[in-house]
Amino acid sequence: MKKKTLVPFIVFLLGICLISFIVYKTNAHEEKQKHTTAQLNATTYGERIKNEITDGMEITDVLKQILISENGELNQFDTIAKNIMSDSIESIQLAPNGVVTDIYPAEGNEAGKIDLLHDKDRQEISCYARDNHTLITQGPFELKQGSYGLAVRNPVYLKDNNGQEYFWGFTIVILRVPDIFSNSISALSDFGYEYKLSKTVTPWDNTYEVVYQSDGSMIHPVSYDFTIGEENWKFEVMPEGGWQNTAFIALTSGFFASIVLLLSGLTRVWLVSKENKNKFQILARIDSLTNIYNRYGFDELAEKMISENPKAHFIAAFLDIDDFKLINDIYGHAYGDKALKSLADNMKAFFPSDALLGRNGGDEFCILLPNNVGEAAAKQLQQFTRIPKTFSCNGKEHPFYISLGYAEYPDFASNCSQLMRCADAALYEVKLHGKNGCMAYKEGLQSRVRKQLGFALKDISEHLPGAFIIYRADKKEDELFYANHEFLHMTGYKDMEELFRLTKRSFRNLIREDERQQIESSIWEQIDNGNENDYIHFHLRKADGSYLSVLDHGRIVENQQYGRVFYVMFMDWKDMHIHYSDKFSYSDKFSKRTAGNIIN
Repeated sequence: MKKKTLVPFIVFLLGICLISFIVYKTNAHEEKQKHTTAQLNATTYGERIKNEITDGMEITDVLKQILISENGELNQFDTIAKNIMSDSIESIQLAPNGVVTDIYPAEGNEAGKIDLLHDKDRQEISCYARDNHTLITQGPFELKQGSYGLAVRNPVYLKDNNGQEYFWGFTIVILRVPDIFSNSISALSDFGYEYKLSKTVTPWDNTYEVVYQSDGSMIHPVSYDFTIGEENWKFEVMPEGGWQNTAFIALTSGFFASIVLLLSGLTRVWLVSKENKNKFQILARIDSLTNIYNRYGFDELAEKMISENPKAHFIAAFLDIDDFKLINDIYGHAYGDKALKSLADNMKAFFPSDALLGRNGGDEFCILLPNNVGEAAAKQLQQFTRIPKTFSCNGKEHPFYISLGYAEYPDFASNCSQLMRCADAALYEVKLHGKNGCMAYKEGLQSRVRKQLGFALKDISEHLPGAFIIYRADKKEDELFYANHEFLHMTGYKDMEELFRLTKRSFRNLIREDERQQIESSIWEQIDNGNENDYIHFHLRKADGSYLSVLDHGRIVENQQYGRVFYVMFMDWKDMHIHYSDKFSYSDKFSKRTAGNIIN
């Protein structure tokens, strides 16, 4: 592994180990502190809950003492019960001989008058309380009035005339849950704790049932155990967010990890900056689109190669894509870029590895071939010029062509700059002689200043004194390529995109439907008969769906890139009659050429 990767990696690992140790020790200390605090809270509030429940149970002791003092008679039950009621008590009851006979408040509690010693749900635990002289609790259970209740039954014993103790019945209080201990659990919630209060189902059973709990889950809680009567209670507590301080761990880990990453990154930057100084210089000389040298990089390396080998032979070539502006106009710049990348890929695949390849800018490329001169070099460059070159658009491969000029060193140049000027002059000469060719620099060619050859399609078409379109000449699948501004204005299309969308890029969709078959048949009949120039009269579809009566003049030509295409000029039929009524007539010659094509 390279030093620039290994050293930062070691720094990172050591840093992570140190962070892990610090976080572990800190988290262990925090967790211990949390356990200590939680246990203290569990003990404190568990004891408070025990006292709050016991206070509610004491009502049964009050009634019990009154009954004992009155020898089992309680004539003023409602008055006494009313005076000892509280907000956390659902009802107070008396059950002589185990049968509930008195309930306060009576309204809504009529169903509570049951025989406790013979009821299937209450019999066993009630008999246990009677036989063992112990206070028992049962519940929680859902109250008919809503919420939950906890039943407290306190057995009462009296003595007969012989001093023998006998079972009188029960004093009962129904405690509301969690109202009876609401102050304690509210305080715990405010402190951010989850909690659960449980009790044994019966005094003789160690199975616990939940009396009340918070909504959150309990994971390894601390607990406080206490006893009421012969029943065991358990109060469990844990922090709402768990024992681990996730936020603290994340913050601490993030802070130290950032420092470690920064140190690792700085270490790597320092090492890489030393190693990659030359790489950065090379990257500054690479064309990002084609991944070959840009003009600065090519010129610098070409100058260096020639100056270091002044007696060696070199070939310098300039080349560019023919009609590149047309590719951009028709297909868009994205596909123009595809053509440029395709050409660069062709160059990399065709020329040897020691060839210096560059892009001067736009669609112009350059090549420097060392130790390759004479007839072999000419043959190689001509072969490269002729090989098919294409770019992909909408699933189809479209051809394009190049022009190439080259010159030899030291035959025609004494230095790199002069060599490149000679190659440029040769390329210029190719352009003047029809493009799509390869030519060597010869004595007598002037290294003239390059100028734009002709006019761009947009310059010509936008200033033509008439409407103009180009479309593919195909009987089955014609395709609109271009429409100038005059045509769009005449037909109401706001731009070529709308024209292509509404016509589905088909010329036949511009012809009124009832004329379409006859017009197409007439056009192709005349083309097949060798007539490449023709006048056609038909109704042209406008953007709003209406039709315009026009006369078109078309020419079919062979194009290297697109095959057979139509160049068509349009004239408004009505305007021609208005402006040229005195000259507008059908001569014999005109009638002959348009016979069968004029449709009214």
